[in-house]
Amino acid sequence: MTLPTRRKAIAATAALLAAARAATPRGAFAQANTTPELRKAVLGYIALTDASPLIIAKEKGFFARHGMPDVEVAKQASWGATRDNLVLGGERGGIDGAHILTPMPYLMTAGRITQNSQPVPMVITARLNTNGQAISVAEKHKGLKPSIDASALKRALTAESKVAMTFRGGTHDLWIRYWLAAAGIDPDKEVQTIVVPPPQMVANMKVGTMDAFCVGEPWNDQLVNQKIGFTAAVTGELWKDHPEKSLGLRADWVEKHPNAAVALTAAVIEAARWCDEPANKQEMCAIIGRRAWFNVPVADILQRSLGNIDYGDGRRVADSPLLMKFWRDHASYPFPSHDLWFLTEDIRWGVLPEGTDTRALITQVNREGLWRQAAERAGVKPGETPTGTSRGRETFFDGKVFDPENPAAYLASLAIKKLAGA
Repeated sequence: MTLPTRRKAIAATAALLAAARAATPRGAFAQANTTPELRKAVLGYIALTDASPLIIAKEKGFFARHGMPDVEVAKQASWGATRDNLVLGGERGGIDGAHILTPMPYLMTAGRITQNSQPVPMVITARLNTNGQAISVAEKHKGLKPSIDASALKRALTAESKVAMTFRGGTHDLWIRYWLAAAGIDPDKEVQTIVVPPPQMVANMKVGTMDAFCVGEPWNDQLVNQKIGFTAAVTGELWKDHPEKSLGLRADWVEKHPNAAVALTAAVIEAARWCDEPANKQEMCAIIGRRAWFNVPVADILQRSLGNIDYGDGRRVADSPLLMKFWRDHASYPFPSHDLWFLTEDIRWGVLPEGTDTRALITQVNREGLWRQAAERAGVKPGETPTGTSRGRETFFDGKVFDPENPAAYLASLAIKKLAGA
């Protein structure tokens, strides 16, 4: 081959490569060493708006874009069922990962919520959302006008009053306990805390068995729309832009399929970005409301997704900054400092023993490094990712401050707590 001919061949090859790169969808990796080890994973979800990134990743083809077209997103009946299916694992008819309450992967890894206290190591590769939960109260208490300040309920609640959350030690348990305790109501002595699966909250309130509950949307708005109760507070009022659900995966699955773990997470990141676009909210709610997913009217999902909150007690807020976020303000990034708050609160309420090595547990479970790999794969620009692993000091509505550099001081500042020994 003569030199001019060779140059032409090289130029032609370069042009072909450039055209291939231009045709490759944003976030798709062509390198062989990033190809997922398998095409399928089974991920669980519960009918809650914050499961949207998983559902949208499936419906919009983001899993397929990242080389995993056969991912299954399977509905779970409760958080207990989610745990049990994670313990089984996908290879034994269970699930490989899930839309999950952020503390659950830690409690499973520590063997605190598994049969015979057997640890089932889990990892968190992404946060799915911030904000977007609420504390709802039965219609009979409307005259007391409880809000983010629950003290008005103190004279109405008794040791027989039932206050529901979705899983012991989970996010909703911690939100409603914080809310009650800040008003001087001991959630372990002055009321009964009970577990109710999210999709059953409204039905249980309707038959008059509960005084209050904490759950994610769309169930709080559905309660208001059915005029069965009202929203005392959205959880963003308790802690602005608080972390909520996570993408949790079995640790052994991630170790066996590291490329697939990055691909799954990249697809979920792309879906989170899509979900956070205002122009996509109507379509997102229409998709998740379908019979195959939630089987819930779009009217029960859309308004709070847009930040329009009808509390059901005469208060209305439009364009609230406390709406559920999937990507904005680093909502998708799994800050280890946030995980430390959840662990500290679970120590506060006796779910974890006081001697828990929280730093070691976070190092084991939180895979923020994997999130960064996935974000790069998804085409996220470096300027859109956090520069550190902590959001710093966090301030709550009652003035309490959580400093991730000194969680012991925060714990000591809390008047109502139930600590457990090792």
